[in-house]
Amino acid sequence: MNFLRCAVLLVAVGCRLPADGAPARLPGTAPLDWQGDLAARMVEGIDRDLDRRTLLAESHRRDLWKLDATSNAASFQSLLSSAETNRARLRGILGVVDPRSAPAMRFVTPAGSGAPGTAGEIARGPGYRVFAVEWDVFRGVAGTGLLLLPEGEPKADLIAVPDCDWTPEQAVGLSPGVPAEQQFPRRFAEAGCRVLVPALVDRGSRFAGNPNYRTVKHSQRETLWRAAYEVGRHPLGYEIQTVLAAADWFDATRAAGPRTSSWPKTLERIGNPGSGRQELGIVGHGEGGLVAFYAGALDTRFLAVGVCGAFGLTPRQAELPIYRNVWSLLDRFGDAEVSAMILPRALLLEHGAYPIAAHTDAEGGAPGHLWRPSTREVDAEERRVTGWLPEMAITLIKASEDTVCDWGTAQRLFRHLSPTGEISRALGPAPRATGPLPDATARTRRLYMQILEDTQELVRRSDAARREYWKPADTRSADAFAHTTVQYRGAFLTNVLGVLASPALPPNPRSRLLYETNGIRGYEVVLDVLPDVFAQGILVLPRDMKPGERRPVVVCQHGLEGRPADVADPGIESPYYHRFAFRLAERGYVTFSPQNPYVGDTRFRQVLRKAQPLGLTLWSYIVPQHEAITSWLASVDFVDPGRIAFYGLSYGGKTAMRVPAVVPRYCLSICSADYNEWIRKNTSIDSPYSYLWTREYDMPEWNLANTFNYAEMSWLILPRPFMVERGHDDGVAPDEWVAHEFARTRRQYVKLGLGDRTEIEFFDGPHSIHGAGTFQFLDRHLRSKGP
Repeated sequence: MNFLRCAVLLVAVGCRLPADGAPARLPGTAPLDWQGDLAARMVEGIDRDLDRRTLLAESHRRDLWKLDATSNAASFQSLLSSAETNRARLRGILGVVDPRSAPAMRFVTPAGSGAPGTAGEIARGPGYRVFAVEWDVFRGVAGTGLLLLPEGEPKADLIAVPDCDWTPEQAVGLSPGVPAEQQFPRRFAEAGCRVLVPALVDRGSRFAGNPNYRTVKHSQRETLWRAAYEVGRHPLGYEIQTVLAAADWFDATRAAGPRTSSWPKTLERIGNPGSGRQELGIVGHGEGGLVAFYAGALDTRFLAVGVCGAFGLTPRQAELPIYRNVWSLLDRFGDAEVSAMILPRALLLEHGAYPIAAHTDAEGGAPGHLWRPSTREVDAEERRVTGWLPEMAITLIKASEDTVCDWGTAQRLFRHLSPTGEISRALGPAPRATGPLPDATARTRRLYMQILEDTQELVRRSDAARREYWKPADTRSADAFAHTTVQYRGAFLTNVLGVLASPALPPNPRSRLLYETNGIRGYEVVLDVLPDVFAQGILVLPRDMKPGERRPVVVCQHGLEGRPADVADPGIESPYYHRFAFRLAERGYVTFSPQNPYVGDTRFRQVLRKAQPLGLTLWSYIVPQHEAITSWLASVDFVDPGRIAFYGLSYGGKTAMRVPAVVPRYCLSICSADYNEWIRKNTSIDSPYSYLWTREYDMPEWNLANTFNYAEMSWLILPRPFMVERGHDDGVAPDEWVAHEFARTRRQYVKLGLGDRTEIEFFDGPHSIHGAGTFQFLDRHLRSKGP
């Protein structure tokens, strides 16, 4: 399709090439001889740049650890200090930021269970009993799973987290599906530990989507990632909080003495360890291994941490399922750095069985897969720790491809918790059910819906969170507000869009004539930005430009999968753009229509997924591209550098909200067919307009809900003029959302005495450029100095 489109464009352009007269290139530029699809070339260049940055991130991460190598003691103390600093950062990007509820564990009695004296008991094994339990986490989110209690005095406490595709019942041998030798939680129960086995939300899609609006097939975990990412949370963070709440309960029961009120009287002896002291450990497999890994890094109460089937994959974030994508993780943390936050406590890494899973984009989900990394990959990450922390080596256990926390791993872990304890080489018989088992399907749905509903609660609270975030802004005058928004602009650029550390290249402009129609000429222009990264677009020059005359410029931005020709070529009549860049040139404006890199369907979205773990986005590249464009435009002799405006539709409207907010050369911005209540648009579970149920997994932006909705973005444009263009039949959002959010934009402009600089035009039409009120807006604000 791209080839056909390019061919049609070349034929159309060729029909309008002048026989003579018009220069083949712009004065002051070199000839442009690139061929092929320049948009695809742009995306590939950004991809290569991200590959380089990913490799460089490894050495950068080590610099964040301020280790004193003068002595072992100094190295140890500096490790602890650096670990605490980095621990706070890791909590933030995983969303482990909410205060947890007071510890409370409840026995859950499945329907049909026996006498009150065995409330919650569902099975018995050799030397232990199995109970169905729930415990509070926060805000209506609860953990749920199985608690294995020894008949005698507990020797240690352990949280054993199975992979998310295992139910707790499978993990302990009460339900089929997991080989007996992989049922690691009961190894520790047989050895006399109190063992908690949490349930996680699986990778399936049984509950994904809202059948009242759309049914999608991306996984439940992806849905949770999309909703949580926007509110500064993460599915992993929710699960980490669940195990930390369980750790709180273990702590409370150890400190409570001979009895706590949360235990039925008949279970006092086996449920409460009394006054003895036992240590706390955590071990997990697959997704549970990742939870154990990060929980052990964040919470020093875990004296031994076992990670099975999870270590060694982090460096290849973009290939993993999207629900493992963590904002800015690789900027500071590889598996080695997370390991360093666990040391000098015991850390055991088992390179045995890993979950094998694949997600495709066939029905709207993000592609990604899980695999068993090679021994070379795992060894390389392990050496990164031992290379710079030689006195604190981790224990890497190499096991067969079907091993999950076998006897050797379990015994080593147990010895760190109970030095005299022993784990039998042979597993005893599986526990025998004494009553009905919990409904695993209903439990998964309950877990999924609790987390999803919590994201909705955070969205409902986000208005207040943004008000609190913006409270320091000085609103006494427009000048005072503009001064204080410098800090907000920096935060938006750094924490939402992402900043490239590399300096820009000289622009080295190249151009070639595309067409001349009725005296209006279109030139294709390419500018260098970074190695492998360039800006490209179509510059349209109006007729009758006089020598020495400086005209205003309107930068006209296409939407998703668009091309500059869609807006700037007089031979293309798009139902969305209506060649508005060319029409503005007919009104006397110079226009420039850039290529933005949101093209190539899944291709650009996968590039974005390389960027996010580095704390970057596509906007990290689009911003310097527009800085290069506006700087070059300001340097040419027919442009007034003080009158460079921006006007974009759809994804170009997203650009209108973000790029002029941080590129000060844009003197005004017009957002067409995009402006709305953006947080709700990305997160709502009950709206037909929501991106939560579509294939656009590129839409969520980290923690945006608590910092910047579209009104707040417009405040970063203030005091410059800002306008919204909105068709009543535009399916992006309802008029009510648009009007609600724009009221907040207008209020700020009016309160600061700038009400004449903002407006909205509603028109009776679809998702398209209307070009009526917006053209008048441009005339009013750009022609004040006249061409």
